[in-house]
Amino acid sequence: MPNFLKTKIEGLIIIEPSVFPDDRGFFMENYNQKIFAENGIDVVFVQDNHSRSVKGVLRGLHFQKPPFAQDKLVHCTRGEVLDVAVDIRKNSPTFGQYEAVLLSEENKTMLFIPKGFAHAFLVLSDMADFQYKCSNFYNKESEDGILWNDPEINIDWPKLESEFILSDKDKLWPSLEEFKNLKDFSLF
Repeated sequence: MPNFLKTKIEGLIIIEPSVFPDDRGFFMENYNQKIFAENGIDVVFVQDNHSRSVKGVLRGLHFQKPPFAQDKLVHCTRGEVLDVAVDIRKNSPTFGQYEAVLLSEENKTMLFIPKGFAHAFLVLSDMADFQYKCSNFYNKESEDGILWNDPEINIDWPKLESEFILSDKDKLWPSLEEFKNLKDFSLF
């Protein structure tokens, strides 16, 4: 039975799956709708995504605005990433706070990220495969984000030997303060 760990941020759940190793390799159940629902994750996933990135790639902080907001179940199946979720729910007592979780091929840990969070990950290994289930379909017009190095959020990103590799759009997202002032802040 997987272990479902609540975090300091309501709704954000770390999942430690049950892994059954033997001399052939291992078996694990990534997702079981009934068990997840019994542990507070009663979500229908409609899309699976898979990205491969090299060391130093930072993707995020991304989210989808309603009506295309997404719950996500994320995990790293090759290599190692630092996964970060930032609470951007307007009336949340933990607004602007984040949780960082090491996800790796070795620990097989997963993270459930509900709607109302901005999400990012940083690749720590030479290469990483990152997979995630989404509760809604991607919609380009609903894509949004917050600057990865926002001083108000102050994410403690690890130091690497080289600069982080970011997409052009990830370098240009607004700060959390700009997000509050410029966006329809009643989103979540």
